[in-house]
Amino acid sequence: MEELRLIQLVQEAQAGSRAAFGELVREFEGSVFAVVMKRLRNSAEAAEVTQEIFLRAMRKIDQLREPERFVGWLHRIAVRLSINHAVRRPPESAQSPEMFAGVGETRGSEPWEGLVASEQAVQLREGIDKLRPLDRETLMAFYFQGQSLQEMSDHFSSPVGTIKRRLHTARHRLREQLADMQPA
Repeated sequence: MEELRLIQLVQEAQAGSRAAFGELVREFEGSVFAVVMKRLRNSAEAAEVTQEIFLRAMRKIDQLREPERFVGWLHRIAVRLSINHAVRRPPESAQSPEMFAGVGETRGSEPWEGLVASEQAVQLREGIDKLRPLDRETLMAFYFQGQSLQEMSDHFSSPVGTIKRRLHTARHRLREQLADMQPA
């Protein structure tokens, strides 16, 4: 697409033209899908995230100050959402059907395993309770409430980079708390 045409379409989309934005979607959907697919390696998830990217771009296009930078801006959104989606999804593992044959049955599990899991959960809660309020709130928002980095940024009124640093620091402090709680 010619740069002048791109700038014109972006400006029209910023003015509220859905037709102009639709043309931008048709033009860049393939490249955005490729960016997402590179990170997720799953076409169904990539298609879903691609839609989410264009929805976000449509809502935020009026914030783009330099229309000629639309492609880079769109690809940055794609990279961020792809990474967020990849981090949030549960790890995949292939298991044989026999592995699931005993699901729901408690026979065969050792009684002490439940006790150990319960004790570890109590230690984790105690460790979190001993953290500073900001560390505790940061960990709770990310791990227990499932907030994205952007949601946390909005909630805490801090840049995403600061949120990432807080998460790193809070995890490190929690690890220290848990190490201190271990018997010698």
